[in-house]
Amino acid sequence: MPGVLELDVLGADGPYRAHRRTPVTDVAGRQSAELSLAPGLLVHRALAALRAASAPPADRRAAALREAGRRFAGEVVAGLSVEEYEHRTSRVSGLPITTVRSAVRALALAADLAHRTARDGKPRAATENWKEPLPGGRGAVWIRRGEVLCVNAPGNHPAVHAGWLEALALGYRVAVRPSRREPFTLHRLVSALRASGFRDDEVMLLPTEHAVAQDLVRGADLALVYGGDDAVLRHHGDPRVLTQGPGRSKILLHGGDWQAGLDTVVDSVVAEGGAACVNATAVFVDGDPAPVAEAIAERLSGLRGLPPEDDKARLPVYPTAAARALEAKFAASVGDARPWLGGEGIVEELGDGSAALRPSVVEVPHAYAPQTAVELPYPCVWVAPWSADEGSGPLKNTLVLTAIGCPERLLGQLVAEPSIKNVYMGRHPTHHHFPGVPHDGYLTDFLMRGKGIIQG
Repeated sequence: MPGVLELDVLGADGPYRAHRRTPVTDVAGRQSAELSLAPGLLVHRALAALRAASAPPADRRAAALREAGRRFAGEVVAGLSVEEYEHRTSRVSGLPITTVRSAVRALALAADLAHRTARDGKPRAATENWKEPLPGGRGAVWIRRGEVLCVNAPGNHPAVHAGWLEALALGYRVAVRPSRREPFTLHRLVSALRASGFRDDEVMLLPTEHAVAQDLVRGADLALVYGGDDAVLRHHGDPRVLTQGPGRSKILLHGGDWQAGLDTVVDSVVAEGGAACVNATAVFVDGDPAPVAEAIAERLSGLRGLPPEDDKARLPVYPTAAARALEAKFAASVGDARPWLGGEGIVEELGDGSAALRPSVVEVPHAYAPQTAVELPYPCVWVAPWSADEGSGPLKNTLVLTAIGCPERLLGQLVAEPSIKNVYMGRHPTHHHFPGVPHDGYLTDFLMRGKGIIQG
């Protein structure tokens, strides 16, 4: 495998190796790559080039996306085979390599279907071509809200990048800023898109310092920003910015037969290394939560730390200092709750400067306990009591809620609650995703709008 990789800026004039570069290290502190950082002047020129470019025809966009997905998942791209990419991404992100492989398949499928899924949110009465005859000569045309989209991307999971591909399918020109934690996925994806037919002035990779990142957000027509609660608060009220914050996904076990949902609960907690926004953060139990917490803890207690590139690895791995910091954050969050697993520590050092984070299962005293909102990037779950009198109240502010054994009336309340973004009815793990099911509403709710039109 090659040594230290040079990850260049992918700007309007092709690859650019910046004077200012930053190292990308793996979980043991070894340098894996050097990432170029685009200066402010280059970012401004890149945005101008994106705005000056015209959207390619829809059929060319669809074909290029399909081809990019095929290349991303099966060919040498930017000097790396898919196996080399998966290994480096696993070592740098700390995610189990099986999770990275699954993400590769998910991204390839998302690219293949992007032209179709981008139109799932189109109003039925609207047309995409204003020249197309409308019934009675009146109706709406579905248009972009802008021309240039900036994506300030996260590094917690490769599959998160599937969503913005829909913007390319709709004709947006896109500038993506990768996370310094894991830039390999976006460098590979943008390289594959360019090799498949998208021009350099249609999609760009612009790694930047944090200060320049704000110029990127301000300079685009629209921006998709990932981050924690601070990022959500920073952009609150800005109609040009769609924020993607913590998921705080949950499971509700209704009725006495919670054992039937135990496999779903465990899968929701530990899949994806427990690092995704769709992993279950809290489980609410209709009745006594103690037996449920005990059963979850028993199922998770056998997981042991392994290097992330090991095919048997299931737990995320961090540099030891970062793992200890997360352990301290977990310990401070426990408060008056009862740990069933992880109370004596969650860090398992691997002997090379890295450490795996072992699962934690904690029973909290009531449904509104503040711990249920604490989302940590490893298999950590808070188990709370819940009663029908509390309804959807404790379940609010949730990306995915899996509701098991719930009666129809309660399901109706959960579906009607605006702050619960997705409701999975029955034994569907919170991390499951299917093409056509929106992640946080349809992205086109943000990217597109209907414009009234009268013809003739």
